[in-house]
Amino acid sequence: MIVVTGATGHLGRLVVEDLLERGVPAGEIIAAARTPEKAADLAARGVQVREADYDRPETLATAFTGATKVLLISSEPGNRVAQHRAVIDAATAAGVGLLAYTSILRADTNEMVLAADHQATEAAIVASGLPYVLLRNSWYLEVYTARTAQLVADGAIYGAAGDGRISGAARADYAAAAAAVLTSDGPVNVAYELGGDTAFTLTELAAEITERSGRPVAYRDLPVEELEKSMVGAGLPAGVAALFADVDANIARGALHTDSGDLSRLTGRPTTPLSDAVAAALKA
Repeated sequence: MIVVTGATGHLGRLVVEDLLERGVPAGEIIAAARTPEKAADLAARGVQVREADYDRPETLATAFTGATKVLLISSEPGNRVAQHRAVIDAATAAGVGLLAYTSILRADTNEMVLAADHQATEAAIVASGLPYVLLRNSWYLEVYTARTAQLVADGAIYGAAGDGRISGAARADYAAAAAAVLTSDGPVNVAYELGGDTAFTLTELAAEITERSGRPVAYRDLPVEELEKSMVGAGLPAGVAALFADVDANIARGALHTDSGDLSRLTGRPTTPLSDAVAAALKA
């Protein structure tokens, strides 16, 4: 049985859908969710829906009963190292044959503040002795395309990423990679560096939005400190603004760029082009 944690989230739902499309019987998929009621539609299709709250380890032990493979989808920043360790402990107790984890690109060397929790989680997974696969994801295209309408209205993208290239891919691409790992007998104790086939800069993103929308959108590169202050001025909490500014500073240094080709090899198809993602967002 395959467990997908965070199954009611954006990525988790896509993984479950991909598993079903690959022919995994619904009854052999466990959709683990903090609020099972949100997965009622999956239950109606025969998927096993079980409560799994990262902050309540007793629910994890029950959710993982009978599991052979577990996908740990990372939780939100905050208390996630402890939450992830609870999942790792439950997977270990269940004796699963594979633990896959959605990490961040080059987690072992990535200097982003966001990477620290992933580094700690990866270390805990390795120390557990479980067979593992680390799915080190670059950025989701949706990080930008979800704001496309606002970017068009503003006529600008503000950032501090310089000419740093971003190997963005759609959530569906990363979900397909996770499903491929969960349904194959591929190598274990490995890390995949996952990213889109064609990287882009924020200047290129602005140009793509301009072309697709017919409205001028420019990229405005700011010093990191100025970007952070502008986000605070726009109403973001200081800690969140600092986190986002740190992401851009590290993008400028190449932290979210990879030319590994791992993502398209795992999925067996090209990754979603930026142009397609922008066009879809403008139609939404």
